Amino acid sequence: MPVLSPARHTLSNGLRVVVSKDPTVPVAAVCLWYEVGSRDEPRGRTGLAHLFEHLMFQGSTQVPAGGHTAAVEDAGGHTNAATGFERTVFHSLVPVGQLELVLWLEADRMGGLPDALTAESLATQRDVVLNERRERYDNVPYGTGWEQLVAMSFPPGHPFRALPAGSPEDLRAVTLDDCRAFFGRHYTPDRAILSVVGDVSPEAVVDLAERHFGHIPPSGTGPGAAGPLTRTVVPGAPEKPVEARRHVVEPVPGPAFMAAYQLPAYGEPGYAAADLALTLLGGMSSRGLHDRLVRREQIAHTARASLMPLRWAPSLGQLNVRAPAGSALADVERAVDAEIERLADGGVTEDALEGARAQIRRDWHDRLAHPAGRADELCAQEAYFGDATRCDRHLASVLDIGAAEVGAAAAELLAPARRAVLTYEPAGDAGP
Repeated sequence: MPVLSPARHTLSNGLRVVVSKDPTVPVAAVCLWYEVGSRDEPRGRTGLAHLFEHLMFQGSTQVPAGGHTAAVEDAGGHTNAATGFERTVFHSLVPVGQLELVLWLEADRMGGLPDALTAESLATQRDVVLNERRERYDNVPYGTGWEQLVAMSFPPGHPFRALPAGSPEDLRAVTLDDCRAFFGRHYTPDRAILSVVGDVSPEAVVDLAERHFGHIPPSGTGPGAAGPLTRTVVPGAPEKPVEARRHVVEPVPGPAFMAAYQLPAYGEPGYAAADLALTLLGGMSSRGLHDRLVRREQIAHTARASLMPLRWAPSLGQLNVRAPAGSALADVERAVDAEIERLADGGVTEDALEGARAQIRRDWHDRLAHPAGRADELCAQEAYFGDATRCDRHLASVLDIGAAEVGAAAAELLAPARRAVLTYEPAGDAGP
């Protein structure tokens, strides 16, 4: 695995610049990470952060609508973006000689996107976002399952209770004034991290960043600007869900058992042990839920567990078991509980744990194999912990966890009383 050895620099306006030189690749991977996500949306405006990600491609002071993507593609690269609970990220990958183009484009929209905001662009992108929601959530079997589980896990008013997709009603209520206020509060250099990975020198990247971003004022300095952003949510101890169980009858192919667990926040004590416990439970096809429910007992055709890491709230563990039509969900749940109990009661052997460690090691190596993945992870470590060099130490902190800690995590954090459960029954079937 490459050692990233990132160089770090902060401009006078607060923009953090992270550079990892890799002379073996002829490209520059650029990540511009804004510390804003769905947790920052005003009440009654869920989905605004994701909608605004789309608006960032609708032009700026010097760039017409669609011009950002066109310029990157014409230069032989590609660009994309993503919105989560805690961040909105813009990625570009270009030949190394086109790095300055990307920085100029990003700086133009950081400094001048409101110049291009129009009622027409808002209406167009609102329709796009609403259509994405229909395609990914509303019009697919089990599509709103995770959305429901997240809402069941956190209390009303909690900033992590609504997925970034937002609700259709809230999205339709977004105004141009909402967008301008959101941009002014969150899209500022002191709330952003720029990382570059490739055959570039840190000094040259810092010079380019200063040239293109250095004139953009930090938050709280312009006329009518919002004051310093105060975060009201800090990593807290995992708690029981606010709603323990919900049963849904819908036109789905077969019964499903889904669950969510609050787990330690990313980087907090206990997080790594919970990650390993979930990997043993449902992250491997040769062990845990898949081996028991799919291979041996044949009462499900899919049985997986995964972890959604969150830094500023408890992370969420997810179980997802899909059963054939006619299967009894009570049998599925009993088997899930028995597998968790086995893990908690001495089932975490060193042989099994080594397999889970290998899975996590592989996933980390896969993430860092591509320059774009490295650029993203450098931003994440800088955003969450204030130290991009943590990338070079991250894996060791996970692999040092022993069997006793993992077993204790399974017993404490994966107990049935600590989860939110969502079950699906196909419409027309009798009984839960």
